[in-house]
Amino acid sequence: MFKNARMYRLGTPFVLPAADLEEALGTRRFRPCGPVEVATLGWSAPLGDETSGLVHGVGGCLLLCLRKQERLLPSAAVAEAVDERIAEIETSEARDVGRSERRSLREQIVTEMLPRAFTRSRRTLFYIDTESGWLVVDAASEKTAEEAISLLRVTLETLPAKPTTPRQAPAGILTAWLLAGDAPADFVPADACELRDAEDSGSVIRCKGQDLSSDEILNHLRAGKQVVKLALDWDERLSFVLADDLSLKRLKVGDALLDEIDEQDDPAARLDAEFALMALQLRELFVRLDTVFGLIGEEGGAKAVTGTVPPPWE
Repeated sequence: MFKNARMYRLGTPFVLPAADLEEALGTRRFRPCGPVEVATLGWSAPLGDETSGLVHGVGGCLLLCLRKQERLLPSAAVAEAVDERIAEIETSEARDVGRSERRSLREQIVTEMLPRAFTRSRRTLFYIDTESGWLVVDAASEKTAEEAISLLRVTLETLPAKPTTPRQAPAGILTAWLLAGDAPADFVPADACELRDAEDSGSVIRCKGQDLSSDEILNHLRAGKQVVKLALDWDERLSFVLADDLSLKRLKVGDALLDEIDEQDDPAARLDAEFALMALQLRELFVRLDTVFGLIGEEGGAKAVTGTVPPPWE
């Protein structure tokens, strides 16, 4: 269900009832872009458009979905249209077009082109674990996660969610796991990693389908490179790539666990079962990550979850 997981610690227990949360999200329900709007974002049904509920709760977890729609207007197409319009003016009126007029022409052309532009939608799923105090976002980038959390903060007027800052440097621990071969028994390195030079961030080696215990990999580590991403199998329950910011990518639930829900034929029921299964496994995984790395919220929580969201929904 989730392909990625970025975790944020809730500074205080989330006690808003699901019904009240549903009502609050309804004030910013998603709507498509208007003819001259560049983008809109709002809340959508997490179980798909066939359902209407904006909050889906199971096992103490509240699943939400942010939907963003953008009009695709290539900058090259706009620039070409602006150049053509400027050439027409300079030829027909025998004068130069100044900077201010160029800016006005660009705004005018964008307004003319927007209604004909194609649209693209993106959904971002995330959930609030009210029992363990985590907010988990299915986002490959920090920017996408911030967008979802910021909109929830604007919707609720407050949200004490803080990004995690490990007490121990993950890169050093992951490097030691490969170099010394002493990873915990429940964290089994797979066949992919990313190595980066501690002195030169531009020096990167990406490995896939490799034996990570080979001399080739170990020699890079002995030369000073550090593991900043490592593919892991956790306790035969989850597989993922763990990054040095403790975000998870390429997240998959183990086949043995998925066999438990394979008999679900209804798509919504299967999604519900997958979410319940995944949320439970992540809750337990975060406990293990806390034990290994020490997960704390950043002081004040300002780095990744503050600021305002542009108001394209208005």
